[in-house]
Amino acid sequence: MKLVLKHPEEIINKRVTVIKKDTPCLDSSWHYHAQYELIYISVSHGIRFVGDSVSQFCAGDLVLVGPYLPHLWLNEPSHYEENLNNKKVNTIVLKFTEDFIGEGTFNNPEFSKIKKMFDQSKYGISFGRELGQKFHKELLNINKLSIAEQSIKLLSILNTLSLTDDKEILSSTDMRQYTSENSDRIDTVLKYISDNYASNISLDDISEVACMTTNSFCRFFKKITNKSFTQFLNEVRIRNASRYLIQNNLSVSEVSYLVGYNSITNFNKQFKQIMGSTPKSYRKAI
Repeated sequence: MKLVLKHPEEIINKRVTVIKKDTPCLDSSWHYHAQYELIYISVSHGIRFVGDSVSQFCAGDLVLVGPYLPHLWLNEPSHYEENLNNKKVNTIVLKFTEDFIGEGTFNNPEFSKIKKMFDQSKYGISFGRELGQKFHKELLNINKLSIAEQSIKLLSILNTLSLTDDKEILSSTDMRQYTSENSDRIDTVLKYISDNYASNISLDDISEVACMTTNSFCRFFKKITNKSFTQFLNEVRIRNASRYLIQNNLSVSEVSYLVGYNSITNFNKQFKQIMGSTPKSYRKAI
């Protein structure tokens, strides 16, 4: 998962670009770019990383990512298996610049709420599932519109999103990147965590993967993700556990073991700390 600055050829000199993806694992790298990105998931589930936020995602996920904010959506292997012979549209991505309808437009008072939302997007914004469902058909068909109609439709959607209270700010700090320094190393580390979170990954193990001493790795990882390695690993495990609790008829102890915890006590402690409730209470509430 390489942290890279993207300059896709298809978005150069274009203020709005619509991308439809029908393959699992949305991106191969933890990346950032100079454009805003409105991402809608119509079919798929997994874990998303936005700045220092680690969260699960599923169908109906709608997120606004600001310029230069590192992000990554990763599907679970089960999604590959489920869709091996049944490809569906998984994702609609709208990439756009702040001047997509004219230079300085959003500095005008009538667009102040959209401007405020743009400012908040440097942390990433996740919108409620109902909003994703509301825009489902419009987003799936936006690529059929003319360039002018796409801009008008995008403005309308952004206006609605700017007025809602049904949203969550994702990253706890400003994690915007303006350089790809150390990108190969963080790519290797994040991919290893995503592929092996259910195993017993020690600090020595992950430091060796990064080809660093443990002290150097701890400083490096904290600087890049704003979290300790242990905290980050626990979040990846617990977010996956929350999905298993919803989608499978597994016992809490089975889920605990499945995501890498050998101690049910520690699993319950970490789950409550990250999700705000015990695994049993979470399952019952859902």
